[in-house]
Amino acid sequence: MKSIQTLCALLLFCINLSAQQRPNVIIIYADDLGYGDLGCYGATKIKTPNMDRLAKRGIRFTNGHATSASCTPSRYALMTGVYPWRKTGTGILQGDAALIIPTDKTSLASLFKKSSYQTALVGKWHLGLGNEVQKNWNAEIKPGPNEVGFDYSFIFPATADRVPTVFVENHHVVAADPSDPIQVDYKKKIGNDPTGSENPELLKLKASPNHGHNNTIVNGIGRIGFMTGGTKARWTDEELPLTFLSKSLGFIEENKTKPFFLFYSLTEPHVPRMPSTMFRGKSGLGLRGDAILQIDWTVGQVLNKLQQLGIDNNTMIILTSDNGPVLDDGYEDEAVTALNGHTPWGPLRGGKYSAFEAGTRVPFLVSWPAMIKPGVSDAMVSQLDFIASFASMLKAKVPSDDATDSENLLDALLGKSLQGRKTMVKQGMRTLSVTKGEWKYIEPSNEAAIAVLTNIEMGNSPSAQLYNLKSDIGEKKNLAAEHPEKVKELAELLKQTRSIEK
Repeated sequence: MKSIQTLCALLLFCINLSAQQRPNVIIIYADDLGYGDLGCYGATKIKTPNMDRLAKRGIRFTNGHATSASCTPSRYALMTGVYPWRKTGTGILQGDAALIIPTDKTSLASLFKKSSYQTALVGKWHLGLGNEVQKNWNAEIKPGPNEVGFDYSFIFPATADRVPTVFVENHHVVAADPSDPIQVDYKKKIGNDPTGSENPELLKLKASPNHGHNNTIVNGIGRIGFMTGGTKARWTDEELPLTFLSKSLGFIEENKTKPFFLFYSLTEPHVPRMPSTMFRGKSGLGLRGDAILQIDWTVGQVLNKLQQLGIDNNTMIILTSDNGPVLDDGYEDEAVTALNGHTPWGPLRGGKYSAFEAGTRVPFLVSWPAMIKPGVSDAMVSQLDFIASFASMLKAKVPSDDATDSENLLDALLGKSLQGRKTMVKQGMRTLSVTKGEWKYIEPSNEAAIAVLTNIEMGNSPSAQLYNLKSDIGEKKNLAAEHPEKVKELAELLKQTRSIEK
């Protein structure tokens, strides 16, 4: 009997040991964080010691990308492994949008869940909830993150500048009150709540003209969209980061003895920038700079927790952003006037929404002390490739008709190879580009060259653009006239990629 018990104990030990040899995986996903916003990417006007610490213990990618220059499409690609421009309805979603992630396909979360990981999403979602736009916010809200593979989710539905300004834990609004039902409308005003347009004297953060942040006021800030009810459920902006951090650290603590996947989706430095009091005025760069300091502190808290639990060595952390930076994106918060020489886009051209490199080339740090040797890599990598790469790491099978644009770049992500993607399509607001090796082609577009509201170069031109990113990372010289054969080659490549049904 004892020998059987001993054998069972040994088998259980081996199973647990095997499980723990698989790394925990944390993706820290910033919102609108620019290539030049981190010290390890050249920033000198702002200090980011914890993100720099992460870079020093892992790989800093200089050619890491989101697929798109805005939030919803980038998140769609990360979760599905499919280029977002292949599917209609993957543009920037309103706060009442229906779920756009398929529940019958492999997602990044379901990949880990099927591999016996505990999975959690904490923070911004912005990929829709429920099957319809019109939904009952006072009842069970599904499908959502839980239906695409997350065991636990604690989110806000869209962006902090859009209603409803509530937390949703798994399928329910936190602190919902049946006697004060929540209603949301993006077409017309509902209820009697004051709005930014009607009651500007109530605003503690002034909205920029014509950006649309002048609807229902919550926490002294005008939002996009109208909301009524849910008075007790409405969060304050200052509590968002600390609440999400607390939930993330709690999940890590709870699962310290078993493999876990945490998608920690930050709200900073997206507007409205209302960092916690302890960071106010600390950066000297206005509220946007203060929000970046808050991100850095948050990263430090995660690193410290992992070290405290003794699991930091076997935890892979990926820190990246959903798109490039933007300064004035709806509120007057000194992001422009207090810039003080800081360049959020670094050496790149453009920014959020742009087809130029600063739209999609973002901070991209990968750390796994047990497996990754610190260094810098120029390999072209994309968030699109997380599903295929992690499937390789986990030895998991993905059906051939799932994650069809995702490529296995595990060796590049682990620093075992300097070879990344050979080609990649990148999406501006409405304009696509394709990069092959050192060459980048931007398709002709009659859209505006400069966005009036954000003052960002959009990368649009009625004629073709061709840049050599190896010698001209800032895309200053259009070489299309000098290399018509390369323009033809890449235009055809983009056409072929577009035409493939996925």
